[in-house]
Parts: sequence; C-alpha cells; structure tokens
Amino acid sequence: MQIVDGIRQGSAKAIEYAINKYSKLIWHIAAAVLTNTAPVEDVEECVADVFVYLWQSYEKFDPERGSLKSWLSLVARSKAVDRFRAVSKSRETELNDNIELYEKSLLDDLIALEGRREIKEAINALTEPDREIIIRRYYFQQKPKEIALALNLTVKQINNRLYTAKLQLRKTLTEIRR
Repeated sequence: MQIVDGIRQGSAKAIEYAINKYSKLIWHIAAAVLTNTAPVEDVEECVADVFVYLWQSYEKFDPERGSLKSWLSLVARSKAVDRFRAVSKSRETELNDNIELYEKSLLDDLIALEGRREIKEAINALTEPDREIIIRRYYFQQKPKEIALALNLTVKQINNRLYTAKLQLRKTLTEIRR
C-alpha cells in the first residue's frame, strides 16, 4: 500500500522499489506467454510496459479488490498476450508476403517457360538454313563470320538471313500470342 501511495505522490523511489520487488515475477509471467514466440527483447519491453502502466495508471489499482502483486501479474499477462498477438500477426503478414512472393516468382517462371516454348516453336517453324543460323547465333553465340564459314555462305548473306529470320520470328510470336 505504501508503494501505491508513493507512486500517487510521484515518488521515483516508490516506482524503483516496485520494479526491484516485482520485476522478476513480471518477467516470468511475460516469458511464460512469449517463450518460443518472441525474442527476449520483447519480454523485456513487456516488463517495462507493465511498470510504465503502473506509473501512468496507478489509479486503476483498487487495493480492495486484491494486492498490488496480483494486479501487476494481471497487467503483465495482459501486456504479454497483447505482445504475443502483435508478434503472431506480424509473422502471419511475413508468411503471407513470402507466399505472395513465391507465387509471383512461380508465375514469372511459368510465363518465362511459356515464352521459351513459344520461341522454340517459332524457331522450329523457320526454314533451313535460317533455323540453323538463328540457333548458331543466339544459342551457341557464334559470330556471323563463324556461321558463314560453317555453312559455306558469305558474312553478308548470314547478316541478311539473320535480319529476315528475326522478322519472321517476331511475326510468328505475335501470331502465337494472340
């Protein structure tokens, strides 16, 4: 009772006494609720919140309804449950964000896979030697001069065929995607 009277009078010593006397109990209550859910810092913050609440809301304590120890225990449990809910909600949000990112990544992969299938289909629709020229140039990364030597054509012929083959690919891909 003297502690509450001291807190009512604004005594820093009274709140310090309450912290020294009850912090271990408050810690155990908060930790029991938050263990395996929140880091130690959250337990510490919860304990601090209880004593801040005591300091700011001492008038809510009614000595006729129970002891300060019991009241602080209830406040601690309430603060810990609130913290537990906040931590759980943030984890749920993180999980939803991760699932959304995974789904988006999966969708991007499927779109890319579909795009590759369409490109393969379009390349296969080309006639020879254009198909081979495109494959050598863009799949095997050969220079036009190397392709010209391999196919017994001039570099100018290879460049012209690359140009017309790319136009044909663009046209075919546009038709496939419609």
